Amino acid sequence: MHTHLREPGREDEETIETGTRAAATGGFTSIACMANTQPVVDNQSVVKFILDKAGKEGLVNVFPVGSVTKGLKGEELAEIGELKKAGVVALSDDGEPLMDSEVMRRALEYSKMFALPIISHPEDKKLSAGGVMNEGYISTILGFRGIPPEAEEIMVARDLILAEMTGGNLHFAHLSTRGSVELVREARARGAKVTGEAAPHHFTLTDKEVRSFDTDTKVNPPLRTEEDVKAVKQGLREGTIDVIASDHAPHSFEEKNVEYDYAPFGIVGLETTLPLVLTELVEKKILSLREAIAKLTVKPAGILGIDKGTLARGKDADLTIIDLKKEIVVDPGKFKSKSKNSPFKNRRLKGVAVMTIVGGRIVQQSGES
Repeated sequence: MHTHLREPGREDEETIETGTRAAATGGFTSIACMANTQPVVDNQSVVKFILDKAGKEGLVNVFPVGSVTKGLKGEELAEIGELKKAGVVALSDDGEPLMDSEVMRRALEYSKMFALPIISHPEDKKLSAGGVMNEGYISTILGFRGIPPEAEEIMVARDLILAEMTGGNLHFAHLSTRGSVELVREARARGAKVTGEAAPHHFTLTDKEVRSFDTDTKVNPPLRTEEDVKAVKQGLREGTIDVIASDHAPHSFEEKNVEYDYAPFGIVGLETTLPLVLTELVEKKILSLREAIAKLTVKPAGILGIDKGTLARGKDADLTIIDLKKEIVVDPGKFKSKSKNSPFKNRRLKGVAVMTIVGGRIVQQSGES
């Protein structure tokens, strides 16, 4: 439920064709693409372009996410009714946090009227400004400007307050800190209507990886500490975190092949998410196989309000066949994605999608899509 396909506007990084091919290879039959394209998905014509392009070139189902505000500027709400009519399944300014509390309040109120979740990118940009990694011991040693966990947690707290105030549909993207997990846990205990997701890199890697100076470790929110990784895993185990999402964010080699300070945030994830979930969560008994699959399928489908993710008579024949014992060594050179920016290169993982079926048609078999 959280991918960046880059088209329209940045077809040098990814296209709908290559992104859906990567999704099929990774075992995904449906993906939701974020609104931070060029132009932004803030009007019906861009939604129509994405749906038409996906219908002609896409190997999997594509569900557009519309922007909350016009131009992702955080100032004026987009025409939410028109976006809903055009076919968006959620609203998000992901990549740009909604800093204006009044705008966020109104967005959450509209989310009730139109039954569209607001996917929040929780980040206080004043606190995170100039930061390139988690603020802490490692950033001090490396001499990098840090992003404190509080930059995320302050916005999680604010959005939770506004969600309880409005009764709106709130979903948190890429939760990464112990404090954020605790805040969501407490809010849910009070009955707040809120859900959240975690990305594989946030339950697998820590800020120690940045010591390699590999810009493929530069993500937003940044890789955190061992304590945060344990908290995210606990949140997944207990159900505080409902969804596992790739946050697939492609960038070209040229963009990433610069000094750490100047590289863009983001990594590709569609082709490694399933093996990481099976290796790091199922194999290590954090989640059962049934629980893990639910967080990748029926739970995100339910949040987005789409009729996907279940096996039942009369439903779409969207199926993924997984070999739980097959081992792979991650080789970004073999990715179907146009971009190769993965921090998991050369990592040995266990479990892989060997066939992906969309609408009854085989779109990927043994890595060939």
